[in-house]
Amino acid sequence: MHRSSPADAPAIREPHHVPVAHVTRGGMIEGVHHGSVVVLDADGEVRFRLGDIEAACYPRSALKPVQAVAMVRAGLPLDGELLSLATGSHSGEERHLAGTRRILELAGLTEDDLRNVPDHPYDPAVRDTWVRGDRPPSRLAQNCSGKHAAMLYLCKLNGWPLTTYLDPRHPLQREIAAVVEELTGRRTAHTSVDGCGTPLFAVSLRGLALAAARIAAAAPGTAEFRVADALRGYPEMASGSGRDTAVLMRAVPGLLAKDGFEGVQTAALPDGRAVAVKIADGANRARVPVTAAALALAGVDPALLADCAGEATAGGGHRVGEVRPVPALVPQARVAPA
Repeated sequence: MHRSSPADAPAIREPHHVPVAHVTRGGMIEGVHHGSVVVLDADGEVRFRLGDIEAACYPRSALKPVQAVAMVRAGLPLDGELLSLATGSHSGEERHLAGTRRILELAGLTEDDLRNVPDHPYDPAVRDTWVRGDRPPSRLAQNCSGKHAAMLYLCKLNGWPLTTYLDPRHPLQREIAAVVEELTGRRTAHTSVDGCGTPLFAVSLRGLALAAARIAAAAPGTAEFRVADALRGYPEMASGSGRDTAVLMRAVPGLLAKDGFEGVQTAALPDGRAVAVKIADGANRARVPVTAAALALAGVDPALLADCAGEATAGGGHRVGEVRPVPALVPQARVAPA
């Protein structure tokens, strides 16, 4: 298909992050989380910005829906639960392991063909059970195994090399790199290696939000729509039971959301409104309430976001404070930017 030329790459610099969340205790600010936030209108224009939304950053697993779009365009025949799993960062529950095995079976492959890093399950409770059972780390349990299995399946279908599928020069990774630039609208600033071993592309926070918006608002019949439909229909397959991103998608009708390590989050609505968040210190306790506040700024009913409010800080077994967005992120308290 024809792809328009992307704009120049975002600048590689120390991001100009600003306070985005306060940790309060007894009515006083005890700690501050810095970061950056962008909110896009349905037309892709910036409705709200805080911090540095144009510097290059690593989206980590928040980029997985874009990777999945590239794979579907290249012929990946998965849908529903298995496509959601291929787009996700799973908790290592039995349904996730079974789904990954199923993708490998469809490809005529086994866990030994995976090239992701062996690990214990991501979910703490599942991991504890795994360790108590003296089960060693495995490639299947690692949270990106669904994506890796899908990559292998696509390579098998297209006759591409299997052992080198993580090489940036591999046909699969070249396809993904092109779609990353297309959907973010910018050239990739830098390529590194993600925790699971796949190529990792540095993009701007604004570009990441734009990519999420384009997937969430895509028309039926497109690869983007198939990915969005799978994630919306089976959010727990892309994450896990009780995971905050799944809770958020269940709470807000039509929402498409994906988190990533180091405090990255995207969320987008079917009309193209979208948000992207980066927490500088990678703290999930700030990522969740900041994302909820950004969605409220995008026009989502705050009542739908109640389960994503900031976690409490405790003292003597009692609630004495909370992690909460800075006033600039609270609609009734902020002054509109010039």
